[in-house]
Amino acid sequence: MSMTSPALHDLGVAQLAAALRAKQVSAVEAAQHFLARARDHQNLGAYVAIDEAATLAQARAQDEKIAAGSAAPLAGVPIAHKDIFVTRDFPTTAASRMLAGYRSPFDATVVSKLADAGCVTLGKLNCDEFAMGGTNENSAIPAVGCDSVQPVRNPWDTTRVPGGSSGGSAVAVAARLAPAVTGTDTGGSIRQPASFCGITGIKPTYGRASRYGMIAFASSLDQAGPMARSAEDCALLLSAMCGPDPDRDSTSLDRPAEDFSRNLTDSLDGLRIGVPAEFFGEGLADDVRAAVDAALKEYEKLGATLVPIALPRTELSVPVYYILAPAEASSNLSRFDGVRYGHRAQQYSDLLDMYKKTRAEGFGDEVKRRIMIGTYVLSEGYYDAYYLQAQKIRRMIADDFQAAFQQCDLIAGPVAPTTAWPLGSQTDPVSSYLADIYTLPASLAGLPGMSVPVGFGNGNLPVGLQLIGNYFSEARLLNAAHRLQQATDWHQRSPL
Repeated sequence: MSMTSPALHDLGVAQLAAALRAKQVSAVEAAQHFLARARDHQNLGAYVAIDEAATLAQARAQDEKIAAGSAAPLAGVPIAHKDIFVTRDFPTTAASRMLAGYRSPFDATVVSKLADAGCVTLGKLNCDEFAMGGTNENSAIPAVGCDSVQPVRNPWDTTRVPGGSSGGSAVAVAARLAPAVTGTDTGGSIRQPASFCGITGIKPTYGRASRYGMIAFASSLDQAGPMARSAEDCALLLSAMCGPDPDRDSTSLDRPAEDFSRNLTDSLDGLRIGVPAEFFGEGLADDVRAAVDAALKEYEKLGATLVPIALPRTELSVPVYYILAPAEASSNLSRFDGVRYGHRAQQYSDLLDMYKKTRAEGFGDEVKRRIMIGTYVLSEGYYDAYYLQAQKIRRMIADDFQAAFQQCDLIAGPVAPTTAWPLGSQTDPVSSYLADIYTLPASLAGLPGMSVPVGFGNGNLPVGLQLIGNYFSEARLLNAAHRLQQATDWHQRSPL
């Protein structure tokens, strides 16, 4: 007997996978239900590509495997991918005019691993162009159902940003347009939109998930991760996504895939949670502070101990990141020159003119800004003064974390200084950059980090708690998040 469709979007990944295995609902029914919700909520701008025929073909294949008793753990579970992962069945644009209409001949490793686990792709999700931004106002591709380019809208308040760059991903989960999505985190682009939209998202240790087929922004920082409603759901997705990929990604770590849900229900008795003073200073909004403080008190009730720690170079993470990330972007985006693939200017006089016009037309303002910054800091005479010094401080930031982990098991604090701000309100790019101050340090150190919903601030806007672990401590992070979610219901709240 089929489950009534109105209840489908209220199920998380674990619940939906169980319902599919029990044949209470078919993969085709689940896919059709979420595709219908995506059509009904096109005003949010979450999706940039949907192909119903391709999705239903994948769903029918999973139904056949379920019927034959050969189904994978996530068989039939719908998922949508950030438009930074290349896909064979859907166009891939990185939300940029530069790649408008591009079709990849292969799937990214993360996409293929989730497909192997049984997931059915609903479509591609909006993001900041080439994953550069913290608001999802930098997309250059019209969303599904839109004739012109529009910003992605936060479903809790459609006049607010959803966060970025994985804003479309966060909105799709929060608005129940998909039970599971992929995102990428370079300087906080999974954690910040997860916080702004009231969902759960995790960035694993750098190198845990293959970057093959993930369009590069800053190669030493970019990392894929899952976003879903709960820590339990993220654990299931992360287990499917991770694993070595030595033949295709030289930065992929030689660590076998593991079950990140293995410790979900462990007791938190004796867990030491470090609370860095630098995350609670001037600039942290009162409503965010109150929600984070309440979550920390809940952890004490669950048996954890709060330990004051110091991360003294937190403020330096902003200038360090905005030297290193643009430098790598400048190098990575040099391949988009109009010669091999992507956009090419229609009229030009010679090769150099074609390069100039192609890149001027194809890239948006934020991408151009970061390319110019990166080119500048890598240029002769400035490399030693900026890039080399930033790399040295990056190492010091990583050392600060290792010193802190001598005193604690996990680190907790806010994800962002404020809740989601109004669309169009940050006209100064530096203001947006400063909003990354709490997420950048873990990215620079390559550490795993996640955002967990812990309440609402002014205007009923979600607040996320950031949890940071030492290298390869994803299972412990997810355990801490899961136990908090067993004691609270913030992750179950829905804006629609």
